[in-house]
Amino acid sequence: MAHDKGLDNVAVLWPRTNRFYDPVAPAEFVDFGAVADAPDIAAPTAALALHIAKTGTVRATAYTELVDLLFGLEGVLYATDAAAEDEDPVIDPDGCAWIAGGVERFVEGHQPYGDLVTFDSVATVMREAVAGGRLAEQQLRWLDQRLTALRDEAGNAPHWSFARTELAILSGFYRRCADRGYAVFADY
Repeated sequence: MAHDKGLDNVAVLWPRTNRFYDPVAPAEFVDFGAVADAPDIAAPTAALALHIAKTGTVRATAYTELVDLLFGLEGVLYATDAAAEDEDPVIDPDGCAWIAGGVERFVEGHQPYGDLVTFDSVATVMREAVAGGRLAEQQLRWLDQRLTALRDEAGNAPHWSFARTELAILSGFYRRCADRGYAVFADY
């Protein structure tokens, strides 16, 4: 899915009032800023936490391929299902809980592989997750097709490099929205 501009996921009050969604006050996320002051915190983690604390927004562009792969869907953070139904591109509080839960499970599953999340480590964690399942063979074939599709013409993997803690902050944003009954507006 190619979008030429960046994608922001903005916390908004749910449901909308009149025709518009009112942004959630950044003060609702101010505690995320404390993460940035923690010792030995990865720079991308600190940057994401600070941005959320100041704006109540996630710059989601960098995470879209990863999140789509984790959920096996296209355009999760773009809220394209809603947009396809001629609705506003919004992830409701239940959708926020679903996203948070999936990313939280991935972050937990990645723990044995350390703090650096790469394309290869994502593939390893996902293979491990589906290997014991009821439809393991089909799911592994599907996963291999998805992983292959993410490679460029020369067969090179995407240059993903996330801190596991960064993805924990990402899931924390969606969890906060779910817990407080906020939605997320996909602004691009």
